[in-house]
Amino acid sequence: MKRSYLRLLGDVLRLSWRHYPGATGALLAVKAASAGTTPALALALGAAIDGIIRGGRTSAVAGATVAALVFGVTVYLKDLSRNLDAMLVDRLGALHLRRDVETRLAGLAGLGHLERTDLLDRVTLLRGFGWRMSASLWTAVIAVFVGLRLILLLIVLGTAVTPWLLPLVVFAAAPIYFERRGQRTTFQAELDTAEAYRLQRELFNLATGPAGGKEIRVCGAGDQLAERQRAAWSEAMAARFRARVKAAAGNLAGWALFTFGLGAGLALVVYRAARGEGTIGDLVLAVTVAATLRDALQDALFGVSEAMAGRTLADPYQWLQEYAQTADRPGTLPAPATLREGIVLDRVSFAYPGSDRRAVDEVSCRLPAGSVVAVVGEYGSGKSTLVKLLTKFYQPDEGRIEVDGTDLADVDTARWRAGSSAAFQDFGRFHVRFRDAIGLGDLPRLHDDARVAAAVQAADADGFAERLPDGLDTQLGRAYGGVELSEGQWQKTALARASMRTEPVLFVLDEPTASLDAPSEHAIFERYLARARRLAGRTGAITVVVSHRFSTVAGADHILVLDQGRLVEQGTHARLLAADGRYARLYAIQADAYAEA
Repeated sequence: MKRSYLRLLGDVLRLSWRHYPGATGALLAVKAASAGTTPALALALGAAIDGIIRGGRTSAVAGATVAALVFGVTVYLKDLSRNLDAMLVDRLGALHLRRDVETRLAGLAGLGHLERTDLLDRVTLLRGFGWRMSASLWTAVIAVFVGLRLILLLIVLGTAVTPWLLPLVVFAAAPIYFERRGQRTTFQAELDTAEAYRLQRELFNLATGPAGGKEIRVCGAGDQLAERQRAAWSEAMAARFRARVKAAAGNLAGWALFTFGLGAGLALVVYRAARGEGTIGDLVLAVTVAATLRDALQDALFGVSEAMAGRTLADPYQWLQEYAQTADRPGTLPAPATLREGIVLDRVSFAYPGSDRRAVDEVSCRLPAGSVVAVVGEYGSGKSTLVKLLTKFYQPDEGRIEVDGTDLADVDTARWRAGSSAAFQDFGRFHVRFRDAIGLGDLPRLHDDARVAAAVQAADADGFAERLPDGLDTQLGRAYGGVELSEGQWQKTALARASMRTEPVLFVLDEPTASLDAPSEHAIFERYLARARRLAGRTGAITVVVSHRFSTVAGADHILVLDQGRLVEQGTHARLLAADGRYARLYAIQADAYAEA
């Protein structure tokens, strides 16, 4: 095994000792004691048989008594070990190891990381990491003590019977060697097919979940999705099956070698006994050891197999550790509590990973402190991408964003976001209590009912909130026995969540009313424009409103017009209309469409 994997097992063992010292120490003691029970049983039985044959009543009774006691202790230790093992595996896996993986993933500051196939492939392998890694620790411990038991058994055979049986250790090592080779082969196959496996799972969830259920049934696409899921599954499983067949062939060869060696060893013992060079007790001892040697070897192989399975998790986990440490440039400078000058974009360009097309192309503009800035344009013009750059979900490929003269890349990401509030176009639908779905917007005030109620009112969500069966304590999401909200109600919930922070320096509304009717849209924009003015007076906050509805942004201080990622116009509503350019044409088209409607 790699040293890094052994270090990881050591870290898990130290974690277990730190949090559960009593149970960990007891389990180690039980495993150590269990290593000597089988050799002790074999020696006791051999002594009992020799005592009977020689007429030594005392030695026969003593040998039988010791054998019975050892057998009883073995059963008790096995049961105790099983219970301690189950408790530690569950607690370590669920409460510590799985949480560590989730924390590292959540700690990745940008969204681009979650679009990388190499990261997603390893995250696929890390499902169930906590439980499996905890189990791997104790099966590795089992493998160590079972290895000790094997050594003791062979020493018993070599010293109590004949040294000619010691070469059995070579034959005993053969299955372990081939088992390790097979584990490496299957791990590589799982990594190579992780993308296809992830695709088939996504297709299955799509075909069986409620999110796309209506469209799938109207289009009659269920059979097509099922066929594609089957094809992706077959692609993933075919390669994994070939790897497992290859591993099974190796295991068969290892067991064949061990069986040959064990058979030859027993034949030697029988031959020696027939010639009078050994006793019947030696023969019983050898047969007893041979009978338990296979079980001991099987336990050792299981321990090695599970430990190697843990290594298939350790490799992607250690990769994730290293990736999380180097993936982001989080910045170290403090985020401003107030804005004096504003935000400047200097020839900012950005393309999404895997795409050659720039979503934002050499955009230069100034967002003055205390201003309300609207970003408009047709679908795909780069509006949402621009606000993702402002909130540091992505870093510009070229150019820079300055906040009061400081490069935003140098500002601590967590602090910058702590001073920001946002409602995004693809808002989250959190299936938790209604109060928590809103309070998440400002975690220190999660349980501040007055603040939650004010946020609900700011988002014009108090009307439907009052009708919820349990008020703020209503569980959301039908899958958890709760209430399912309409699309507009989910969006108002997201707006309320964005209203929890009372002193942001950047407030982003990305298509905040796309799911709302015209009266609700008008009322919300009026409220949030008034809120933006109050924020501007307190913190110099910049409010950025992204919308494809031009009529809703006429009251903004400054309007940015994007087209295919480029900034083609900017100015106030009146000036842009007077310029009779792209903004004026699009505004007129929408005005005519609403008039006809």
